Amino acid sequence: MHTYIHTYIHAHIHAYIHIHTYIYTYIHTYIHAHIHTYIHIHTYIHTYIHTYINIHTYIHTYIHTYIHTHTYIYTYIHTYIHTYIHTYIHTYIHIYIHTYIHIYIHTYIHIRIMHKISFTLKHEPGNDMKI
Repeated sequence: MHTYIHTYIHAHIHAYIHIHTYIYTYIHTYIHAHIHTYIHIHTYIHTYIHTYINIHTYIHTYIHTYIHTHTYIYTYIHTYIHTYIHTYIHTYIHIYIHTYIHIYIHTYIHIRIMHKISFTLKHEPGNDMKI
């Protein structure tokens, strides 16, 4: 009888431990799985947002660089054309005015010299030349 009671109590204690171990393991596994799932979802969302931000930053940088490069090229071409036209017009005006003044002065000097020669020859004593 004593062995029977001892075995009975031993079996109940064993069953109690097994059931509680099973419940503890189940709850532990359940919590662990939920935490694991939560971490995976969180990591996925974090990675997705990070990737989205990286792609957005890349596109933003690309557009910014594109605009800057084209603005630079536009400014360069604009400046080149402006400088070329400016230089060309200035050179043209300078040469035109210089040439005009040069011809005017030369012509004036030539006329004055010719007039002086003509006058001198006409009024020279003993000169019979008719100019």
